[in-house]
Amino acid sequence: MPSTDTVQATNPPRGRIRPLDAIRAIRALIRNPDDTARVFDVIDALSGATGDRLYQRFRRTEVGSRLLEERPDLLARLSDREALRALPSGTLGRHYADFMSREQISADGLVEASEHTRDALPPERRWFADRLRDMHDLWHVVTGYERDLLGEASLLAFTYAQTRNPGIGAIVATAWWRAGRFSPEARRLIGEGYRRGRGAAWLPGQPWEELLALPLEEARTRLAVGAPPVYEQQRSEGAPALA
Repeated sequence: MPSTDTVQATNPPRGRIRPLDAIRAIRALIRNPDDTARVFDVIDALSGATGDRLYQRFRRTEVGSRLLEERPDLLARLSDREALRALPSGTLGRHYADFMSREQISADGLVEASEHTRDALPPERRWFADRLRDMHDLWHVVTGYERDLLGEASLLAFTYAQTRNPGIGAIVATAWWRAGRFSPEARRLIGEGYRRGRGAAWLPGQPWEELLALPLEEARTRLAVGAPPVYEQQRSEGAPALA
């Protein structure tokens, strides 16, 4: 008899769409763009079966099948700042460590904000959902989008192209609509993020633990993400000016 995990993976429950919850979360996010928990609320309210669809695609790939057997802890690897700094200069891992230090954040910074959206997931699905969450800042590094408002919106557009998650799409649409308040180039940058995401390799299915040791430019070439953009950062009011 197949295990419970296997049955749930083969016949995953479809999520319920909650548009009113999403609207409330988007309004809260507009009031405070730095409220990361509201991002997860929007995604949770609108994702439906997206998480299950992505998981099924992941487990059908050669890399995904192997990683599901091994279940490496990406969060633990990214939290080991000393090991990342021991990697050769110019590698993805070293650039990631520098990025996290510059932005004054840690690899587990998204964990608390997302915990309430994962309680009902079976173990393999939760592992994949956590892995997808934990690679977010790696995507910042390989794409070249910073953690300012415009960089986050552009990376979310890239992420929407990669995942087709309606919750992420709703946030991107809201950001694109409001982009005029930043600069005339803001909408162009967000749109370019979407196009880059469509043309890139499928980042959710990558063996990130192995990519950390590659030179950043080699990783970018392997992932087909294109050249990092040049743009003027837009930080939210009250956010510290970061070098």
